[in-house]
Amino acid sequence: MNKEILDQAGSGMDATVADFKQKLTKVRSGRASLALFDGIMLDYYGTPTPLAQVAKLSIPEPTLIVAQPFDPAMIRTLEKAIMTADLGLNPSNDGKVIRVPIPPLTEERRKQLVKKVHQLQEDAKTAVRQVRREANDELKKLEKAGDTSEDDSRRDQSEVQKITDKHTDEIDEICKVKEKELLEV
Repeated sequence: MNKEILDQAGSGMDATVADFKQKLTKVRSGRASLALFDGIMLDYYGTPTPLAQVAKLSIPEPTLIVAQPFDPAMIRTLEKAIMTADLGLNPSNDGKVIRVPIPPLTEERRKQLVKKVHQLQEDAKTAVRQVRREANDELKKLEKAGDTSEDDSRRDQSEVQKITDKHTDEIDEICKVKEKELLEV
């Protein structure tokens, strides 16, 4: 029973770290990345559809993303969706493809993005601590019900703390790498 709680806590924290990594892919650096478009949805004949499902996306050069819609009639909708995604990008179309140049980041914008990364880091760490709190509550319930000894409960809570520390350290390390990437000129 206690092992099950520890496993659940570990997998919950793993999921939090994976979510943090995924959110960081949307924080743009000075390089083109298709992950920037992951969260963009557009109206495809009345159905909210991810951008990647209505266009072929490619990166022909490090500072340019090209989107070629499968349906040429969707080019304006696609362009508008990219513009309204609040990514600070200005797409242009030639009637067949949309070119999205990735402008170099200004020093001020870099600092704003670093702040955003730190906020995402803190949110992820809070989520990890919440998983820890839930696991410790479960362990205390088992102890109170007499299903486990006080020593076992303390040992398991200590193990939960070790798992928590491992995950918060991993989040910190991922954040340092992203911060370095953003601040490189």
